[in-house]
Formats: sequence, structure tokens, C-alpha cells
Amino acid sequence: MTHATSGPATSGPATNGNGGGPLLVLDDIHTYYGHIRALQGVSITVNRGEVVTLLGSNGAGKTTTLKTISGLMHPRSGTVHFDGKDISRQAAHKLVEVGIGHAPEGRRIFSRLTVLENLQMGAYTRDQKEIGPDLDHVMELFPRLRERVDQQGGTLSGGEQQMLAIGRALMSRPRVLLLDEPSLGLSPILVQQVFSTIKEINEQGMTILLVEQNALQALSIAHRGYVLQTGRVALSGTAKELRENESVRKAYLGED
Repeated sequence: MTHATSGPATSGPATNGNGGGPLLVLDDIHTYYGHIRALQGVSITVNRGEVVTLLGSNGAGKTTTLKTISGLMHPRSGTVHFDGKDISRQAAHKLVEVGIGHAPEGRRIFSRLTVLENLQMGAYTRDQKEIGPDLDHVMELFPRLRERVDQQGGTLSGGEQQMLAIGRALMSRPRVLLLDEPSLGLSPILVQQVFSTIKEINEQGMTILLVEQNALQALSIAHRGYVLQTGRVALSGTAKELRENESVRKAYLGED
């Protein structure tokens, strides 16, 4: 268990057996909304093959962190490195091409497009003649999508839309998958299904950075985690360390 530090968070090897060093490294990131500083020196590391979770209350900076990684926002200072390359100022569409997939908060599917068309949009940077196996893979992960393949996205249930958002992100063949609140608004049964699938995706080799309000679920599948408070990293450690930390248990796990 470590507290916030001024340098990059490079400790904590991958613990799931997939091995490999850092794939994604944020070093002293400061990101602003106008004059409001949302991230105040955030440093995190995601190793190849890991599930790393970001915990924190609303407004802590979790979504802003993902947006900064995926190029939807750019840091005013600090660096984002992906596979050893500085991507801090690259455009979002270029980052999709290099291997960053993002399933955003609120799903943001194309409501008037069919399930199939949404998935095809996820692969817009690729040759459409080569995406057949990936479509099959997504349908295997989410059989409900196969049943709804010709249905407009806006007519799907909340759980089905979440499946579609994750599937769309996977269609770009990312090397790291950013998931923002995948359980938001879902029933307990669907939450279990979604997290089971996320775990399966990771076991197939996908590196995942997960933002999630449901800390108990997130820590059940994560290898490591960071706790953000008002735009700073307050705590970091293995999932086991965070589950056993008294302040985390009280603030995020609902335990006294």
C-alpha cells in the first residue's frame, strides 16, 4: 500500500501471470477544465495484462483521467506514455489507431444505428473486409448482441447498450481497454454478467483500466488499484491491500 508520490507510479508488477512491463504510464498529469484544475499531479502505471481500477467519489477525477489518456482532453503539464511513446498531445482518433480503446461513461452508442453498424463503427480505422472474426468474438462474449444484431442501438436495454459499448471498443483491436463505469444503472444480475465478461476479456490477454463506482466489484477482478481524491492519487496498492484498507472499506465498500 502506498500513498501519493510526486513521481510516476511504477511499482507493482503484473500479478495475473501475463507478465510484461508498463504499457501505460501517466507521470505528474495536470488537466484543466478552463481555469479549473481537475487532475493535480496524477501518476499511475498499467502493466501489460493487468486489470487496474481507479476508485474515488464523484468529481475525484476518474473520468478526466480516462479522457486524458484517450486524447479527448490534453494535459496542461505532465506526460502520458503508451508502450514507451509520448502520446500526451495526440488526437483521439490517432490513439484509437495505436491501440487505445475507450468505452465511455454513459455508453454513448449511436442510437439510430443498428447493433451491427455500431460495431462496424468501432472498427472504422480498420479494413472492413478483415473484421469478421472480431465481430464473431464480440458476439461470443455478448450473445445478446447477436440476437439484436439488426436492432437499433437506442431500442436496447441499458445492459445491452453497455455490452454494445464495450463490444464497439473491442472492435478497434485495442491493446488497452478503458472502461468508464460499466455497471452504472444496471441491475445486480447484469452487473455480475458484465464483470464476468470483463474478467474473461482480461484472461484472453487484454490490458484493462477500469473506472467503477462499485468498488467491491472492481476490486474483485482487479490486480491493482488507485484511489483518487480531488484530482490526486491518495492511495495505491494491490486489490487485496485496498480491500483490507480501513479507509477504503469505510469510504467505498460500505463497511464500518
